[in-house]
Amino acid sequence: MSNWEARYATRANRMRASEIRELLKLLDQPDIISYAGGIPDPALFPTEAFRKAYERALADGQAGPALQYSVSEGYAPLREWIAKRLAALGIVCDIDNIVITSGSQQALDYLGKLFLSPSDTALVTSPTYLGALQAFNAYEPQYDQLTPELGNMTPAGYQDTAARNGGRPKFAYINPDFSNPAGETLDRAGRERLLDLADELDIPIIEDAAYQGLRYDGEPVPPILALDIARKGDIDATRTIYCGTFSKTLSPGLRLGFVCAAKPVIRKLVLMKQAADLHSPTINQMAMYHAAVDIYDAQIERLRATYGARRDHVLTALERYMPEGVSWTKPEGGMFIWVTLPEGIDGAKLLARSIETERVAFVPGQAFHADGSGANTIRLSFSLASEEVADTGIARLGRLIRQVMAEL
Repeated sequence: MSNWEARYATRANRMRASEIRELLKLLDQPDIISYAGGIPDPALFPTEAFRKAYERALADGQAGPALQYSVSEGYAPLREWIAKRLAALGIVCDIDNIVITSGSQQALDYLGKLFLSPSDTALVTSPTYLGALQAFNAYEPQYDQLTPELGNMTPAGYQDTAARNGGRPKFAYINPDFSNPAGETLDRAGRERLLDLADELDIPIIEDAAYQGLRYDGEPVPPILALDIARKGDIDATRTIYCGTFSKTLSPGLRLGFVCAAKPVIRKLVLMKQAADLHSPTINQMAMYHAAVDIYDAQIERLRATYGARRDHVLTALERYMPEGVSWTKPEGGMFIWVTLPEGIDGAKLLARSIETERVAFVPGQAFHADGSGANTIRLSFSLASEEVADTGIARLGRLIRQVMAEL
């Protein structure tokens, strides 16, 4: 069989390689200063805690369950621990409102599959998380833009646009805390406006809370699901679907995330989990539970102190080395700073030149825009940026941008 392309489903035409995953390969080149991948610093992984956690999972009486098939909902003690943590955020739920997934990326894929039919519309911010667009693209949606910080389009406007595209609005997706890629946080008023819009359109909100715990300064904002519960009185009456992960706090390699939502949604996701991979690895769930109980709070404080300082290093370097006409966000947490370049500078072309001449990597911003805009933007990750790395790399990048501006 020689012509595979002719035999793929139509959805395969929308599958694209992640620019970020490709750029991560540059980390193997020791002379590259990389602000590309939004990856945790491996030096901060709680290695000893996980060593002990796996020993406990494999101890006498535990090894059988740890290595056996298990329920698709996930390891009950881990779900109980998650429920208690969420309650402290105002998300009152029980374990039947929670399903464990193989990272929050699997959750986004399942939710795209659950809600999107071809030509339906997903409402997303611009820019938005590239991994969400990749997950949703397989289900052949259209996209429309959310601007909850400014005031969205009218419900009728969204409905009319979706109808012209052959479908209807199906959900709003947002990364409200220190967003990937922009590093911005949606304030409480914006979250309330988004809930109003979702109520009027009668659609779910997918709240991607991957960075929620990584706040370095500023006042915490209640999760959208917490505000929804406050309005409706009970989680099972809400429309917000909260996606969480352990990847940014304890370990990305264990591939564990979770969804918290009304029970009817969780029941559907459990059926999808059964059909896809039966369950996330039980031994990893057990180890994550033991590690979380032992060191989660201390680990969060360690990450906040370290990443907060690294953010400050990069922001200081940007102030020092960037030419006039370049602007950037000032995140209160997370891992990312969003840089807007003067019109006429293409982030992808800048990256190619940067790799060749300055040996500095970053992510071009266009891939984060569903409509293909944003060519003059780039994303910088500061999670691995020591003070020396921040100063040296941003100095080189600033020098290159000055050169390109002079050539315009």
